[in-house]
Amino acid sequence: MELVDQRADADWLRVTYVVSERRVCGLMGMAVATYRYRSQRTDEPLRTRLVELARSKPRFGYRRLQVLLQRGGERVNHKRLHRVYREAGLAIRRKKRKHCVREGKPLQARTSANQEWALDFIHDAVACGRTIRVLSVVDAYTRECLALEVDTSFASRRVSRVLDQIITERGRPEAIRCDNGPEFTSRHFLAWCVERQIELVHIQPGQPTQNARVESFHGRVREECLNLSWFQNLFDARRKIAAWRTEYNEERPHSSLGYKTPKEFAAAQAAGFYTAEREARDSNAVPCPSRSPIPAQTEDGAAESCRILT
Repeated sequence: MELVDQRADADWLRVTYVVSERRVCGLMGMAVATYRYRSQRTDEPLRTRLVELARSKPRFGYRRLQVLLQRGGERVNHKRLHRVYREAGLAIRRKKRKHCVREGKPLQARTSANQEWALDFIHDAVACGRTIRVLSVVDAYTRECLALEVDTSFASRRVSRVLDQIITERGRPEAIRCDNGPEFTSRHFLAWCVERQIELVHIQPGQPTQNARVESFHGRVREECLNLSWFQNLFDARRKIAAWRTEYNEERPHSSLGYKTPKEFAAAQAAGFYTAEREARDSNAVPCPSRSPIPAQTEDGAAESCRILT
């Protein structure tokens, strides 16, 4: 316990139990002279100098103010400076950022296409050093890469246009899993999902493993495309990345799909789905009423029929 805290405790004991200084100091093991000592050092010059600097730089904290004091040739201990800084009421009131509380949902095994799409961005640069962003959309079941959109920046409306184009080609997903980027948390994107009745699953901040499917896909994009390519400009990047996407979907064997390509796996699953649907429809069909069989044409049968006719 520091000396300042011991003196504060001693004062509290004196006031609460109405005892003498000598009695309190004896109980706490502290010398009476130490308890009565009052520092003769004044912090008024330092306080005045701090107030002057704080008025000229109102958004500087005590660490930056200490740097300014040191530039002026004044050496002050940082703990003393912080104490005087707070006593003078110069502490900056910082606004606490409000974050939406995200509850993580574990990855679920998907059983058909379009049950869940995974969205995320991956970054790279062209020859001039300009940064480019690549929006990737992956089907969680078939592992198909539905889009690799390349541009220098993306707004939420651009993301929704890309998704609308995919929906036109292959239908609407039941859910979309993404992070908490501004493109995926804007009012426009939230309203877009509500309008199309798509469940939006946001992962927890700092937990990229909750969107592991697209993170694994990004590893393949980085190793097999971005690290092996040199982009002259934005249009060259779009051309090369689009070619790699076609190769990924139609030629590259995928280990988690039994070393089939995503396109082959999706076609096989679609054929199996339609076959199972047709079998279920046939099994639930109402059987037609049975008809009496045609009598066999034997000699007895022919004679009997002739007898009936005559």
